[in-house]
Amino acid sequence: MSDTTAVTAPVRNYRGRFAPSPSGPLHFGSLVAAVGSYLDAKHHQGSWLVRIEDIDTTRVVKGAADDILKTLEAYGLYWDEQVVYQTQRHELYQHIVAQLQAKQLVYACNCSRKQVKALGGIYQGHCKNLALAFDNHALRLTQCHATSHYHDLIQDEVVVDSGLAHEDYIIKRSDGLFAYQLVVVADDIEQKITDVVRGADLLEPTARQLSLFKQLGATTPNYAHLPLAVAEPDFKLSKQNYAPAISKQQPKPALFSAFEFLGLAPEQELLSASIEQMMAWAIERYHLNVVPKVAQIQISQSADNLTTHFTHIIK
Repeated sequence: MSDTTAVTAPVRNYRGRFAPSPSGPLHFGSLVAAVGSYLDAKHHQGSWLVRIEDIDTTRVVKGAADDILKTLEAYGLYWDEQVVYQTQRHELYQHIVAQLQAKQLVYACNCSRKQVKALGGIYQGHCKNLALAFDNHALRLTQCHATSHYHDLIQDEVVVDSGLAHEDYIIKRSDGLFAYQLVVVADDIEQKITDVVRGADLLEPTARQLSLFKQLGATTPNYAHLPLAVAEPDFKLSKQNYAPAISKQQPKPALFSAFEFLGLAPEQELLSASIEQMMAWAIERYHLNVVPKVAQIQISQSADNLTTHFTHIIK
């Protein structure tokens, strides 16, 4: 072999995920997140995982997790590997908390959310030097790697409030439940997630997650935040806002609308194809560059909740 033979760099092992909370059925906004993350993974010939984020058991609706999985299958969104449930991973989360405690980066706090809000909404470190007992108190993480700006593959440069970026935030609640910011990073590290494609409502929390990746000495994923589907400016479709569930019996219209939302410009003839053919068509044409580079898109849904109309784009 010649010494001048070129060495080809290995193809990056893309691993993406969709991580719904089982607080109700999937709606159009969550379908957009599922389809966007799936298409990005398959466009890169990567793996697409599903993780059920049921760590906040107070919000879990009985039967919702199974319903979500059945809905994904009805839309041709088939996951790779076994579905992960956060409630089955407490040992992992406690291990990370213990690691941080060993580095003296965790302290107990008895400040209520109401007290923090009354002081401006940003926790100011009141309990940091009180040496409160860990039992029956919330646990806060000493912020060592504040992230106030980062690059997003869709939204470009994202800037978050400096006070929020530097805040010592809660990683375990006083009721014993692990906090979202801790578990989502722990899961992404353990599952070796390389790319996170999700809704733009998580632009600010991403800054904290990037900080925690650094604090744990882990490689950070690429982030791409899709536009939110909103009924009106700053009023996103969500389970809390009683957004209507998408149909499992007639998935084509909503799937077609999700393709439109993501900038794929499908023709009406696509509705005559099978779900598998629709997904293959979308995978072939999908690229992050076609996704609208906005944080919100206002929509209206038809009375049958099957078709979606885009009112206008919100910058």
